[in-house]
Amino acid sequence: MTRSTTTRQDIYTSVTNAIITELEKGVRPWVKPWSAEYAEGRAARPLRHNGVPYAGINILILWTAALAQGFGAPIWMTFRQAKELGAHVRKGERGSQVVYANTLHRTEETGDGETIEQAIPYLKAYTVFNTEQIEGLPEHYYAKPEPKADGPQRIAHAEAFFAQTRAQIVSGGTEASYNVALDQVRMPPIEVFRSAEAYYATLAHEVTHWTRHPDRLARDFGRKRFGDDGYAREELVAELGAAFLCADLELEFEVREDHAAYIGHWLQVLRSDKRAIFTAAAQRAADYLQSLQPVAAPVTQEAAA
Repeated sequence: MTRSTTTRQDIYTSVTNAIITELEKGVRPWVKPWSAEYAEGRAARPLRHNGVPYAGINILILWTAALAQGFGAPIWMTFRQAKELGAHVRKGERGSQVVYANTLHRTEETGDGETIEQAIPYLKAYTVFNTEQIEGLPEHYYAKPEPKADGPQRIAHAEAFFAQTRAQIVSGGTEASYNVALDQVRMPPIEVFRSAEAYYATLAHEVTHWTRHPDRLARDFGRKRFGDDGYAREELVAELGAAFLCADLELEFEVREDHAAYIGHWLQVLRSDKRAIFTAAAQRAADYLQSLQPVAAPVTQEAAA
């Protein structure tokens, strides 16, 4: 086993163990732990020092770190980046490890003289600090605008986003579901939800399921019956996909109470497969739904390993 392979497995294990710890307490670490709004705009995904959002597993890593340490700010940066901004990390502060995924391309010659191109994926870990651990940053890193007004209402940009997917969404009944045979999402009327955020979080969950259709991402996980391992994995993908989409749409992620029973399934999946959380991170599903929009969001080089 190479050193890079060992490092990759160590990262998988440490991140997954942190998430298991939160799930054992009944806490979903991908539920955004802040509701503050910052001068750069509505806080959603964790942000780099330059305002670029993190992607893939780093979203979960930093949401989990923020939850564990009680951070309200979404912005993270390295020790060097803070120094370049004329600031400094407070003495005694411990950073959070994130990862950079990329592919190394190498050309080799075979024994018979042929030249082949090899693509070698790798992970590089580095440490970042939340802006609440840093002193002396420019004021806009700390500034907060006035809080938004309360009250549930239809949200125009969210309506437009889901309409643009062209998913068949039928309103009515008392259950939210996706029927793969009919290729149809069914949603109760928005009026029966306690808030607009609860409605759109539920819709995001079901539309993430919609991406698994054979004509789209063909996601299967080997599911054969309700409640089996493949079913649990798909539900984890939909839950994380909904969290990611709510972050992108600048919506509070409302946890569905009827999904509390899935925590046991998710724990079983994560304990049996330390890499499951990377597979289930749902970045591909979120990216697919973004690609259906008139102007797709820029894709970062960072990948969900």
